[in-house]
Formats: sequence, structure tokens, C-alpha cells
Amino acid sequence: MRTRITLVAAAVLSVVVSVLVAVHPAQAATGFTVSNGRLYDANGNEFVMRGVSHAHTWYQTQTSSFANIKALGANTVRVVLATGDRWAKNDTADVANVVSLCKANRLICVLEAHDTTGYGEQSGAITLDRAVDYWLSVKSALVGQEKYVIVNIGNEPYGNNAATVANWATDTANAVKRLRSNGFEHTIMVDAPNWGQDWSFTMRDNAAGVFAADPLKNTVFSIHMYGVFDTAAEINDYLNRFVTAKLPIVVGEFGFNHSDGNPDEDTIMATSQSLRIGYLGWSWSGNGGGVEYLDMVTGFNPAQLTSWGERIFNGANGIKATAKEATVYGGTTSPSPSRSSSSPSPSVSVSPSRSASSSPQPAGACKVTYTVTNQWPGGFQGDVKVTNTGSTPVNGWRLAWTWPNGQVLTQAWGATYAQSGAAVTMTNESYTANIPAGGTVTFGFLSNWTGSNTAPAAFTLNGTRCA
Repeated sequence: MRTRITLVAAAVLSVVVSVLVAVHPAQAATGFTVSNGRLYDANGNEFVMRGVSHAHTWYQTQTSSFANIKALGANTVRVVLATGDRWAKNDTADVANVVSLCKANRLICVLEAHDTTGYGEQSGAITLDRAVDYWLSVKSALVGQEKYVIVNIGNEPYGNNAATVANWATDTANAVKRLRSNGFEHTIMVDAPNWGQDWSFTMRDNAAGVFAADPLKNTVFSIHMYGVFDTAAEINDYLNRFVTAKLPIVVGEFGFNHSDGNPDEDTIMATSQSLRIGYLGWSWSGNGGGVEYLDMVTGFNPAQLTSWGERIFNGANGIKATAKEATVYGGTTSPSPSRSSSSPSPSVSVSPSRSASSSPQPAGACKVTYTVTNQWPGGFQGDVKVTNTGSTPVNGWRLAWTWPNGQVLTQAWGATYAQSGAAVTMTNESYTANIPAGGTVTFGFLSNWTGSNTAPAAFTLNGTRCA
């Protein structure tokens, strides 16, 4: 059993899941909403967080950080606030100023109360109920800002004390319900116990019940990935369980290294991108207590990116390459499903949708790139890109291949799968049905393997062999 040691909390700066039937919000949304396991902005477009945390409560004069974080490509900033119980309170005026800084820099604000960190194990940490008291005290700065603000009730609200961790589901559900009964219509983010890392799987196994307890069905779950998540298998298993159960999940904190182990940041970022899951790295600058290596820039200077800053902003599957600005600021939509603001259920934005009669494709007018993005004993994750190299669009497709080593599919996203023996057929989802001339669609999958894991030798698209 691995635990996150208490001096860590990068966040301190001292610093099975049941399949859930999609439940739609109980009333017309004024801001962010959740539907079918996905987060949507106020315009009804799917939103995937790509950003970092900023320790505002300890560095309140560093207001230029908001513009600097945006300039490096982020669409979200997670802002550390204090309730006044462990650190000096960020009052209503300060919270209003933070929201205005987010809006001025076209960032979505995830506001978190930090004083809950490690409750039950960390001296002075407060309860989630006490955190709700704080949110109620600054309510006037938040009501009306639902398009721009997500409320993260309490950072890492339990340590590793089993007796308090056992109360996570009840306490979290009660905190959500209390915010709702007091007029908060924002999307609410809730952190896992075990210093955010949920090695006990308490959040994973109780998330469906907590989500159902929210009268607005507008709760997002946040997992923090440090030393507990040091292998691809652990990362993929945890995140895919939420996606399969249609429960919204984000990686609310993670780093490239840590004193409790070496997290696999490459897999965290790659899997988040493949599954359309948000991530928020820790942290912009100002870390202390032995975790200074988690600074992304030195001394709050955006011209001095650290190796961690280079990785998360400019590396593969990093913020610069993958972030899409929220459409409430005029950002463009991503090629994922969107929905109209008048309806809480997703509606496909790609047309025409898949039909039994797919477009004929000239011989050789397609190219397939098959990549094993992660592999571990007994399993692997794959990414497939299908490019239409012809002059006419493809409207509806079936991609087929044969595996040479007995690999067995277990999950796919961006396509539906069927397998008979070694023969695999992937069929488009409605939102990946159209491949314009010269365009590309991408889907991913998980599979089991034994002995060898050789890539398929050939692919056919709608019966025609691809390059």
C-alpha cells in the first residue's frame, strides 16, 4: 500500500464503479454543466480543461501570473484560496478580483479552498462543511459568474486516516447539497481523499452515489496524480473506469516528479488527451518545503520556464498543443460532440451521421497510422489515425485489421469495436463519421496481450486497403 506523505502536499506549499445512466441537469443551465460524463460550457460546447494551479493566496501581488499563464496557452487556471482557518482569508473583494483577472485573460477559473488539505491527518485542516461556510461567505462574488467559475469545494480534503476517509462520500455529498440549497448553480469539483490520490479507491467506488446526490447533477470529480500513479496501468485503469461509467473526471493536480514517487506524467497527459479529460498541473511558481522542483517557472518569470514548465506547456500532449479556449470567450469548438444551449443532452455536430451505406473510397485513398502509446504487462493503449488521402469526403467508415498475436480489445473511444478471433472491425461514432478530403480522424483503444504485441500488417477502410 502506497501513501502520499504529509509534508508533500504539493498543494500545501510547505508546502466496481457502477455504470451510471446519463442524468441531465434538473434545470436550465446558466453556466457550465455536466452531461453523459462530459463537461459543457454555457454555450453547450464540450470543454476540456488544460491549465495549471496558481498559489494566489500566498502570492497575492503576483496578479500578472494570470496573463502569463494564458500567454503560454492555458484555457484554465486553478486558483488557491484560503478560508481563514489555516491561512489568511481571501475575502469577497479578493475573490471578485480573481474572477475578474480570469475573465480579463479569457481563462476559466477553478477556485479551490485549500484549508481542507489532509483533514484527519494534517493538524489544523478543516472539514468540508467548514469549507462550505467559506463559499457561502464569498457567495456574492460568485453568483452570476457560473459561465466562468467552477467551485472546487476543498483541496485534498482527507489524509490517509481510514476513519475519516470512510466519511468521504457522505461528507462530500452533504457539502454539495448544502451549496445547492444556498443557491450555488456552478459546476462543483470535488477532490479525492488520501491526499487527493484515492489509493483506497474511496472516490472511485462511491462517485456514482455522490453524483446522484447533486440535485443539479453538475459535479466533476478530481483525482490528484503523484507517486501513487507511477505506472501507465494504474493511470489508464483509474481514468477509464470513470469514462466507462460516464462520470466526469479531471486530473486536478499532477507533477513530473514527487517525494512520494515518480508520477508517469507522459501517460497522464497522453491518456487525458485520448479520453478528452481535463488536466491541471501543479504549479505555476512559489513552491517550497522541498518540492521547489514543481515550479513551472522560476520566480514567477514566464521567460524562465523550468524543465517541468517546458514539459507541460510545450511538450507532447501539452497545454500549447491541446488547449481550446472556452467558447464563452469566443474560442473555437473542438471536433468532439457539442450540444445546443437549449438542451442538456449531447447532440452531434458532425453530419451526416454514420449509416449502413458508407461512401465508396478509391483504392489506396487512405492512410492509417497505428501507434502503441503505452504498454504494460498484459495490456496496452493504442492510438489510430485515419487520413483520407482522396479527393472526396468519407461519410461513415469501417476500419478493419487482423492482429497477429492474439491481442484482445477491451475498450475503445472515438469508435465502436467488434472482434471475432483475430479480426477487428472499428466503426465510427457519430461524431467521427466524416473524414473530409485530406482530413484525419483519430480514435483510441485499450487491449490485452500476451507473449508478443506486433502491430497489424494491413488495414482496410470500407473494404479498401489503406497505405
